[in-house]
Amino acid sequence: MLNARTIPIAPSVEFDAELVRRLSQSGPRYTSYPSADRFSSGFGEEDYRGAVAGRREALAGGPARGLSLYVHIPFCQSLCYYCGCNKIITQDRSKAVQYLDYLERETAMQGALFAGMNRVQQLHFGGGTPTYLDDAQMDGLLASLRSHFDFASDEDGEFSVEIDPRTVTPERMHVLRRQGFNRVSLGIQDFDPAVQRAVNRIQPYEQTAAVLDSARAAGFRSVSVDLIYGLPCQSPASITVTLGQVIAMLPDRIALYNYAHLPHLFKSQNLIDAASLPDPETKLAMLALCIERLTAAGYIYIGMDHFALPEDDLARSQREGRLHRNFQGYSTHAESDMVALGVSAISAVGGCYSQNEKSLQAYYARLDQGRLPVARGVTLDADDVLRRTAIGKLMCDFELDFASLDALAGPGGAAAYFAPELERLRPLEEQGLLCLGSKGVKVKLRGRLLIRNICMVFDRYLHQQAETGPPPRRYSATI
Repeated sequence: MLNARTIPIAPSVEFDAELVRRLSQSGPRYTSYPSADRFSSGFGEEDYRGAVAGRREALAGGPARGLSLYVHIPFCQSLCYYCGCNKIITQDRSKAVQYLDYLERETAMQGALFAGMNRVQQLHFGGGTPTYLDDAQMDGLLASLRSHFDFASDEDGEFSVEIDPRTVTPERMHVLRRQGFNRVSLGIQDFDPAVQRAVNRIQPYEQTAAVLDSARAAGFRSVSVDLIYGLPCQSPASITVTLGQVIAMLPDRIALYNYAHLPHLFKSQNLIDAASLPDPETKLAMLALCIERLTAAGYIYIGMDHFALPEDDLARSQREGRLHRNFQGYSTHAESDMVALGVSAISAVGGCYSQNEKSLQAYYARLDQGRLPVARGVTLDADDVLRRTAIGKLMCDFELDFASLDALAGPGGAAAYFAPELERLRPLEEQGLLCLGSKGVKVKLRGRLLIRNICMVFDRYLHQQAETGPPPRRYSATI
């Protein structure tokens, strides 16, 4: 692990409060394009199977391609009021037993579908709380996955698990490493006691530090932590203390999320006292403080909410043009199809996205019928593929090279295809967010925080929707 604070690095982002204040708006996070709100119930299991068959045909005779597996464990022991994830709060451990039985059925079906092209290069357990499962249950689940998929070696693969430090001991971190995980993500959010009480997540610093230290002792290759700014009772003073504690622990990656208060979408957020939320100017001050402290400590701004040490794989991949964005955030496996297992999980295979049933009842019913639990999705057309590629390059590389898109754009090339979008980018160029040239688009340091605004220009669905009104309230603020 590299102590980045001793290494001089070039600035990776520039904070302009007035620019952010003026331009922040609601918009997609672009973990996919089209975004998940565009998925349709008209897309079903046969469409998904057709996409896999098309992928098999496209790869025939070519080099093997790795898969990325996502496994959703929806259960949590207690409710964090801020959470917008698909989760089930329960102390009834028998529910996990039943869920794992059905998850095994889906795993077997997906494994058979991908037979011959099922080498897993990347695995991610998310939730919910994956460590809601005990050691024996985790062993059984991993054994099932390995029996139906071919896993890369520990040296070559990236196998990660999300951890709630309140649910594990230092000893269990060693067990998780022996089970095959080599990367770990720890939820923190904030160490301030008043903030923790306000969101119903009591998590002492000492407990978290012990888990992080044990992850290193166990040999995990990368440790990531999650923070949130904009929570109730937070202030610049309180978050400064948390930042100091986190920086002292020196995790390899830090995800810094903006709390989006959307109680009309997430019922648990109604338990938060809205009067205790920081106002927009205070949130902006906290964001500026976080960026200043993290970059001063040597972290590279990767994009959106993510920071990483210079020698972390995310930073390396960005420098080498290999960074990718998917439903788990930024990824180093740009060419991998994603197969997602479990309730509500979203797969990205070939030219389609598909999402599983969101409720346990519906998920179980589909599998009882011997069917994949696909509830909705979308098949991308040629325009979608081109725009997905353009948005992905902007999100990951902060630049867009027209020549790299010419083959997808057809006659006239990308510059001609995106002529209307380039005109809509002119005002952003005049405000200093980017540079437009004959060869492409380059985002300036002061435009990186507003990358979602830039990407929204290329979103055909948003422009079609603009004729009927502003973006819906389901979107979070771009900053």
